[in-house]
Amino acid sequence: MSKKLAKGLPLLLIVIFALSSWGCGTQVPSGHRGVFYSKFGDGTEFGNIYPEGFAWHLPWNSMFVYRTQVQERKESLTVLSSDGASIRLEVSILYRPDAGKIDSLQVEIGPNYYNDVVAPNLRGIARGVAGRYKPEEIYSTKRDEMAASILSELTAELAMKWVAIENVLVRDVVIPAKISEAINFKLTADQEAQKMQFTIEKEKLEAERKRIEAGGIADFQKIVSAGITNSYLKWKGIEATQRIAESPNSKVIMVGNSSEGMPVILSADK
Repeated sequence: MSKKLAKGLPLLLIVIFALSSWGCGTQVPSGHRGVFYSKFGDGTEFGNIYPEGFAWHLPWNSMFVYRTQVQERKESLTVLSSDGASIRLEVSILYRPDAGKIDSLQVEIGPNYYNDVVAPNLRGIARGVAGRYKPEEIYSTKRDEMAASILSELTAELAMKWVAIENVLVRDVVIPAKISEAINFKLTADQEAQKMQFTIEKEKLEAERKRIEAGGIADFQKIVSAGITNSYLKWKGIEATQRIAESPNSKVIMVGNSSEGMPVILSADK
């Protein structure tokens, strides 16, 4: 080993130890991706997104780490309805960065992308959408529809910002007390009206059932009455008389009656 190499070896070891002690690299956790930045080179490295694990680099360079998992933020917003009423909304937004485009996201917007582009757009779009609805619609019937509109418009707005919006939920709606009382009164009145309408329909159905039943009984009586004639009754009388006469336990005395009437039958035990 030459003297020069022998002299340089301790210095090399010191440099290696120093670099190691400075931690020449960045740990990219699970569910995250990294973007490399060269301080004395070309800056942000495009086209190479670093996966999970430890990424080595010189101590003067950097690795920007982005969480690519779905994240939730809650926003408390004050909006105006279509008639100018002030309404407070609590909105939850589920979002994540585009894992394959975080190099562009780093250069165009940066790690604080939620506060810089997501939140301002959410607030503006939510106010615009809320202005299409009445307070009672936001409070009750149109909440999901309004959330779907916010989601659609926000997704379109952030499509070229390399941020994916997974969902928007309107979790709570607070409206002025007077409007709330009016809405509750209207809802109660509507429920009573629906109950009354149900009762009326039920009674109508019951009346129709009874009418059909009465018609059936009347039709039956007409059919039976049409079939019961004097000849039919005489014939049934003759059949009954014959059965009594053939009974071994009775004496039968038949006395003639008028031509239009039935025979008079007297019977006695033996």
